[in-house]
Amino acid sequence: MHDQLKAKANELRATVLNMVYNAQSGHAGGGMGMADVLTYLYYGDVLRHDPTRPDWPNRDRFLLSNGHTCPILYAILADQGYFESDLLWTLRQLGSPLQGHPSTAWKLPGVELSSGSLGHGMSVALGQALAARVTGIGYRVFVSISDGESQEGQPWEAAAAAVHHQADNLCAMLDCNRCQIDGPTGEVMDTGDLAGKFRAFGWNVEEIDGHNYEEIEAAFRSFADAQGNGVPTLIACHNVMGKGVSFMEGDYKWHHGAPTEEQLQQALAELRGQSP
Repeated sequence: MHDQLKAKANELRATVLNMVYNAQSGHAGGGMGMADVLTYLYYGDVLRHDPTRPDWPNRDRFLLSNGHTCPILYAILADQGYFESDLLWTLRQLGSPLQGHPSTAWKLPGVELSSGSLGHGMSVALGQALAARVTGIGYRVFVSISDGESQEGQPWEAAAAAVHHQADNLCAMLDCNRCQIDGPTGEVMDTGDLAGKFRAFGWNVEEIDGHNYEEIEAAFRSFADAQGNGVPTLIACHNVMGKGVSFMEGDYKWHHGAPTEEQLQQALAELRGQSP
C-alpha cells in the first residue's frame, strides 16, 4: 500500500509542477513537501469523504490554512473526481475557480475554506470542530498549517482554545519545512520548537518525518486513538520544500515561482524515476 501511495504522491507532484508551469506563476514547493501527508489523508482511508456528495453533512472537513499551497489540493480534488481535471489548467487565470489561493466564493467542490491570509485557518477549524459537537453529526476536522504562519498570534489563541474546549475531533498537520517566501524561517523569525510548544499547550503531539509513510500512518492512528480523550492532536511534519526534485529541495526560493521548460522536464524525469 505504501508504495502505491508514494507513486500517487509523485504523480500529484508532477501535476502541481505542470499546473504552475502552465500558469507561469504559483506556489509549488510547499505543496510538494506536504504531498506525502496529504496523499495519505485522502488516499489512505483516513478522511471520510465522498466526491459525489461534496456537501455530505457527515463528511470530515479538510481545511488548507496555508492556502498558497493550493495547487496540491486542486490536484488531489481533481484526481478524486470532485471536478473535471481539465479545470486544472485554468489555475490563476481570471475568472477561474482555481484561484491562487482557495476561495469558497467560487463554490469549488471540496474547498472548505477561503485562505491565503495566513494564520486564521486553525481558528476556523476549531469552530467547525465545535460545530460538529453541537450538531451531533460527529465529523472530524483536519487542518494544514505551516511553520511560517505560526509566527503569527492567532494560531496560538486557537491552540489554547482547542485544549480548553477539549476538541479531540481536531487534527492539525503542521508543515515544518523551515522555509518561507523571505527566506529560512529561522532567519526571518525563529519560532523554536513548535512541536514542544503545542505539547506545552496540552495537545497530543506526534512528531514525524513527513515523507516516511510508516510514521505518517502511525500519526493518523494516534489521532484516531485519541478520540474521546478530550485532547486535540497535532502532527508536526518535518518536510522538505520541493520534495522529489533535486534543484528544488530545501530551497526557500521555490516557495513561489514557475519552472522553466528545461527545469520542468528535469523535474518530471526525476519524479518518474522515483516511482516504485
